[in-house]
Amino acid sequence: MKSARPIPVGREPDALKASTSKKEAHSRAEKLNRVMNVGIAAIGLILAAPIMLVFALLVRLTSRGPILYTQARVGLDRRRRIVEPSDYGRRTRDLGGRPFLILKFRTMRIGAEKNGAVWAVRRDTRVTPIGRVMRKYRIDELPQLINVLRGDMNIVGPRPERPSIFSHLCDDIAEYPLRQRARPGITGLAQVSQAYDTSIDDVRNKVRYDLQYIERQGVTEDLIIMARTVPVMIFRKGGW
Repeated sequence: MKSARPIPVGREPDALKASTSKKEAHSRAEKLNRVMNVGIAAIGLILAAPIMLVFALLVRLTSRGPILYTQARVGLDRRRRIVEPSDYGRRTRDLGGRPFLILKFRTMRIGAEKNGAVWAVRRDTRVTPIGRVMRKYRIDELPQLINVLRGDMNIVGPRPERPSIFSHLCDDIAEYPLRQRARPGITGLAQVSQAYDTSIDDVRNKVRYDLQYIERQGVTEDLIIMARTVPVMIFRKGGW
């Protein structure tokens, strides 16, 4: 009786090894980034609690309506986690990402957008006096630290947009859906480099910053942007 011939075991292709290694490295980096974000958000909430309490009371006492403002935003697109540089020049249609409710201190009067969303303008009459102060110092964004703990956002990343506006911007800006390849953030390269959007051209410029961030995102890059955010808040750079 003939003995069974051993089945030859082929070597794993180099391309497959490289792909597996890349995915593992990406997974480790993502876990480290998540730990950092949760830690910073938790510490931030503790340190900011007195300021948040004061402004929560001021919002309650000076205008009618809820203290916190919630709004649906488009989050991370999990269908493709790793972005290749070649994707940036490709015209693609994306349905968006996972929706979530963003938390902010209310800065506008009730019914401010009853006729639909409009671009922000200086001396916007819809903004309350306390809301204007919070916008200048970005204090209205502090409740989003809770969104970070929930996993909806990171400290650093592209700013999340409303689903209806997201759809329109995807029609006007081919690269806009690529922003969803990173978890949205409270601050970001676009936010520390440019003021609030007032036109479609402003959005185009911010998309360029967002794609630059996605190409080089990591713990070091995030810490640099966080450091750049501090003077933006203190010196009211770009705040209305």
